[in-house]
Parts: sequence; structure tokens; C-alpha cells
Amino acid sequence: MTDADVDAVYAYIMSEVEPVRQATLEPTIPFPLNLRFLQAGWGLLFVDYGRYQDDPSKSAEWNRGAYLVEGVAHCGACHTPRNALGAEKRAEQYGGAVVDSWTAPALTAANPSGVPWTQAEFARYLVTGAGTFHGVAAGPMGPVVHGGIAELPESDIAAIATYLGDIVGAPEADAQQSPVVLASIAAGKPDPAYRQALGERLYVSACASCHYSVPENGVTAARPDLGINSATREADPSNLIHVILDGVAVKEGSGGVVMPAYREALSDSQIAAIAEYLRASRTGLPAWENLDQRVADLRAHVGTH
Repeated sequence: MTDADVDAVYAYIMSEVEPVRQATLEPTIPFPLNLRFLQAGWGLLFVDYGRYQDDPSKSAEWNRGAYLVEGVAHCGACHTPRNALGAEKRAEQYGGAVVDSWTAPALTAANPSGVPWTQAEFARYLVTGAGTFHGVAAGPMGPVVHGGIAELPESDIAAIATYLGDIVGAPEADAQQSPVVLASIAAGKPDPAYRQALGERLYVSACASCHYSVPENGVTAARPDLGINSATREADPSNLIHVILDGVAVKEGSGGVVMPAYREALSDSQIAAIAEYLRASRTGLPAWENLDQRVADLRAHVGTH
């Protein structure tokens, strides 16, 4: 970050933020990592002390986005995997990572979404908290969008979207007409055969009344199509299970659109059956293993939600 931006952050905290009384917590870093001199060695290995330098081959908007994403927004802190010493793996920047039992998806072409992220989709998601083809900002991502990024000037949102869209490298296109979207809509069409298995019956009774699309209207952000949703296509089912368990509150996701929590309504095996059905029937991806146990673990987990 520039000195001017660091000074601005400091001035804001010291003049605009109400102070609170908070006892200093005891450090929890284990031995020998708690030995302070070792931090010097860690810094030599992993800390980049340089300032951001514009890439002359890119536009001013792209460089502004890179500065925000790599600096004050520090998107890589969650979306980049870390090594055994807790440092970001630079060779896998934005490759996706696990944060507080949630998956922070890859912000690259490696993202398993059925529809690639684009500049326009990033911009929509960062302002509204919902992507038409990818899901909503829930869990640890909810406060990131609704507590900060959505308040940025439109020019900064556009810059971030430009930078992230360039990383993914997907061309802007009418995703509503992509084969994946059309196939998912067709697969989600109400059919009496849904009732042949427990997961299908539960999906129809608990989910299908909201999560459906019709060909003439395509997919909408207010009614996420779960066949192309990021949570259904990740290698880890945690995000989907979290949302089924605890829903999406009014301050998360797309403002004013609420999904109910099924923590008290459905058992571990029932939630696992819905997740298994969606994965098998709508994605064509490898099945998730040990779903009942994963649901039980996440039900007991006290996390960000």
C-alpha cells in the first residue's frame, strides 16, 4: 500500500471509530513459533516488503484493481492456500483454500463452477452479495461484501472486477444460453420421478419450490440453480451443508432474500441425502464421501455463521 493510503486508514480509525474496552488476550501461538526472533526468519522467507508497481502492459483500471485486491482487500488471505508455516503459496495464488471450515473458492480458471466467473459477474457479486450463476456471499464472505466491499465507489468495484476477471480469463458471453446452464435447467424440471429416492423426495418438498428455473426466464440470482451453484460443485461439500443447516440470513446473500435454516427440521442423514442427490443428478462430478459424518461435524462446529 502507499504511505498515503496507510495514513488514511490510520486517520479513519483514530477519528471515526468508537473505541471499545477490551482486555488483551493471551497469545495462543505454540512453541517454538511463539519465539519472537523466529519471526525475522519467517519474514525473510515469505514477506514481500516492496510496494505495488503498475504493470505498464495493463490498463489503469486493471492496475487499480490489482492494487486493491493484492493490498488493502487482501483477497489472497482467504483464497490462497497456505504452506505448513502459514504463508501463502505464491505459486498457487487465488487457488482456493479452507477458512473456518468453509471453502474460499479459487478465483482462477481452476474454479469448478459450471459457468466461468467473468468481470460482470464479479462486479454484480461484490455489490449485491449474489452471483446469478455462482451463489451468495454467506459464512466468512458475508461480512467481506456487506461490511465493506459493497460500500466502495463504483469505480473501485469495476477495477476489482476487471482484475479478477482477467485472472480467470473467461470471455464475456451470454451464460444463460451456455450448454451447462440449459442442461441444468432441464435436469431441474419438476418430474414425478423425483420421489423415487429419499434425497429426491426431500429436495422436492424442502428445496424445489424456490430453487427452480424455467427456460423462458433462465437462471436468476433470487432463485439459485443448484446444479451450477459453486457450493454444489466444490470438491468439499461444506459450503452446501452450512447453508442447508443455517440458511442465509437477511444480512447475507442477496439483500432481502432469505433462505430458512433446516438445522432443526432435518436430520444429518436427510441433509446428506439432499446433498448426495444434488451432486449425483445435477453435476456429473465425483460423489462426496462420508456425507453423514461431514454433516454431523459441521452441525457441531461453532463457526462464522
